[in-house]
Amino acid sequence: MNNDFSALDYAIFIGYAVLILSVGLWVSRSKKGVQKNAEDYFLASKSLPWWAIGASLIAANISAEQFIGMSGSGYKVGLAIASYEWMAAITLIVVGKFFLPIFIKKGIYTIPEFVEKRYSTQLKTILAIFWIGLYVFVNIASVLYLGALALETILGIPMLYGVLGLSLFAAAYSLYGGLAAVAWTDVIQVIFLILGGLVTTYLALDAVSGGEGAIAGMQKVYTEAPDRFAMILDSSNPEYSNLPGIAVLVGGMWVANLYYWGFNQYIIQRTLAAKSLKESQKGILMAAVLKIFIPLIVVIPGIAAYVMTQDTEVMNNLGAMSADTVPSMETPDKAYPWLLQFLPAGLKGLAFAALSAAIVSSLASMLNSTSTIFTMDIYKPYINKEANDKQMVNTGRWSAGAALLIGAIMAPLLGGIDQAFQFIQEYTGVVSPGILAVFMLGLFWKKATNRAAIIGVILSIPIAMFFKIGSKGWIDSAIFVDLPFLHQMGITTLLTALIIVIFSLKQLKGKDDEKGIEISKETFKTSPAFNIGAFAVMIVLTVLYAMFWS
Repeated sequence: MNNDFSALDYAIFIGYAVLILSVGLWVSRSKKGVQKNAEDYFLASKSLPWWAIGASLIAANISAEQFIGMSGSGYKVGLAIASYEWMAAITLIVVGKFFLPIFIKKGIYTIPEFVEKRYSTQLKTILAIFWIGLYVFVNIASVLYLGALALETILGIPMLYGVLGLSLFAAAYSLYGGLAAVAWTDVIQVIFLILGGLVTTYLALDAVSGGEGAIAGMQKVYTEAPDRFAMILDSSNPEYSNLPGIAVLVGGMWVANLYYWGFNQYIIQRTLAAKSLKESQKGILMAAVLKIFIPLIVVIPGIAAYVMTQDTEVMNNLGAMSADTVPSMETPDKAYPWLLQFLPAGLKGLAFAALSAAIVSSLASMLNSTSTIFTMDIYKPYINKEANDKQMVNTGRWSAGAALLIGAIMAPLLGGIDQAFQFIQEYTGVVSPGILAVFMLGLFWKKATNRAAIIGVILSIPIAMFFKIGSKGWIDSAIFVDLPFLHQMGITTLLTALIIVIFSLKQLKGKDDEKGIEISKETFKTSPAFNIGAFAVMIVLTVLYAMFWS
């Protein structure tokens, strides 16, 4: 796709890149004669203020998958895909109120470390190895692939060069500076991400209205495509299997969101680096508020693109384009790159900087968290028990570099897999229900035992695969059932939790586990500001769902 980048566009993008690298390297610098310790490198010296935490959470979360993938889903499905963002806002409040107080009190660096303190070193090691593999072969590789694919689609940069460029960009500041460099540059990345996204949304809606402004464009989009504004899909909708009606509110989407926001190292790590619990909770609340607005920049452009392609007059005003560049129901992921070609000089560079910020910030976060888990949960306990701070920091840098190298090698290979990212989503959904059940019972049920947790995690895989076989139709048998993906996740979580409960009660005869966590009302006490903010978020979301229910 030829987007005719002007000199001004290139200047804006280069300015963005120089700014990020300069800030990242400045934050990474060490005082003369002072050696960074593990807390400095992996938890930013536990000095992050709430606004840096909130910005970093959003920057780590939003990537090419949102800009390209969710805009594509907006084009094909509509606003219903925004449930992933809006339900995440509620999930963040749950994490801030009920999970963070326990994590921060335990003084952990990593999520596997919590598993060790609550269950056992054995289970911690199993999950640490799993998460390293997931981050390297799935998350890092997929972000590099999607990011390079966006560069290839928009600028014509070959896939290999795109992967190499993104890798070097992220590595330039994140490998040396650790979480501090990642978190502080994320503050800038979020500004570019939101500003560039809003510019694209505004101009797309303006184009829909024929130059009469974004509000007129939004009215036209809603009038001409009312079906694209249904949040709760009925069973007759072709996309029901992906977003099965009310299950997005009370079903399996909670599994995906709680697993991602509560027990995902590269997300939760910045909250563990807060100055205090209250500061961390304020950061979580800020991220929840921002989540309400994210669909405006990643879903609405896709819906606008759909209306534009259905309107002959709008398409004629925009000028003739070759058929292979116009998004369709078969190629919805072309929607966002297709829109970028209509931006004027300068704004095109800003939008591209926003997309790059989303990619690089997520990549840097994943690298830092992978190195944290490897260093704290594998290297220190098994390879070098006497490791000093210098050795741990260097190991963190080298392991992040190794993870990046492997991810970069894997990234181009994903292009040869049919529906690679649907496969990745389903693969994660096979293992996340069991892990979620282990964590939820470990946090809030003192009778959960290590043996029961291991049995539950192991049995959750065949349970999930039972439902997967039914939905895929791999075996023609009446015993297998065909259920939507989110239903599969919800039922697998409940069955796994039941298994853990049964084996725990059988093992301890109703007694509490010796590692059970003592909690009280005081544990979950939050500030008035957090409570008011959380209540406001829930009110806004209730209104939004009421407005766009069906």
